[in-house]
Amino acid sequence: MQPIEIDIQGKKKERERRPEWLKIKVPLGTTFSEVRKLVDQQQLNTVCEDARCPNMAECWNRGTATFMILGDVCTRSCGFCSVKTGRPLFLDTDEPRRVAEAIERMGLRHAVITSVNRDELKDGGAAIFSATIRAIRDRVPHCKIEVLTPDFQGRPEAVQTVIDARPDIFNHNMETVPRLYRRVRPQAKYQRSLEVLQMCKQQGLVTKTGIMLGLGEEEEEILQVMRDLRAIEVDIMTLGQYLQPTKQHLPVERYVTPAEFAQWKTAGMQLGFAHVESGPLVRSSYHADEQTVV
Repeated sequence: MQPIEIDIQGKKKERERRPEWLKIKVPLGTTFSEVRKLVDQQQLNTVCEDARCPNMAECWNRGTATFMILGDVCTRSCGFCSVKTGRPLFLDTDEPRRVAEAIERMGLRHAVITSVNRDELKDGGAAIFSATIRAIRDRVPHCKIEVLTPDFQGRPEAVQTVIDARPDIFNHNMETVPRLYRRVRPQAKYQRSLEVLQMCKQQGLVTKTGIMLGLGEEEEEILQVMRDLRAIEVDIMTLGQYLQPTKQHLPVERYVTPAEFAQWKTAGMQLGFAHVESGPLVRSSYHADEQTVV
């Protein structure tokens, strides 16, 4: 018997079972345990845990993790995200040092740094992003640094603070198509996110973004997002399946097949992206160290 859920009109409807290609094994090995211990010791947050990433076990067993700075409470309430929403109580200025130390101890060659939104801060947390990049550069100079930032409410001076620290890759996710913004990320603006990416590209950074499929978007809408991104010369794009983290979050409208994801990869490469990562379990930082720009 298929699981049943209630839609917003109170009518019963069947909820589609998660397909086989989204069922993953959870390998809990020695490296996984070591990474968890290190993250706990350094009192750090990872988006792997806070966003309930399905690839956490695989990545941690590879000795990689995506560090989430600026705390674990977000000032926004996106319909897809399981990170806690509220008003953060403090700003941890020692966090950059601890992140750099953890990266050194893990022996990373490619580090991904993301964050919650901190809209209550004048710079949205840009100074902590900058300090983290510089701390990693000082401590692990051979490590490539990828940042996955919020939009900083479109404040050019905040974006510039991160640009000036010169990360190797500047990632800012579009998340979905414009029509769905009000439902999926109500405090964000599609054009504002494009402007953040454009500003970074104009100053010579490698730019990257990603969207989720399965939220109700149409094929032509996906193509238009891709065209908009290539119009501002974004280099790398990721496409993955949206998975509902809890019953309080947006439902999955459909499960996209691996074959369709392969078609989107082909479409993206034809449009001129240097690299397209497209698949059901793809996330912004999944195998980020393997994504190259020629």
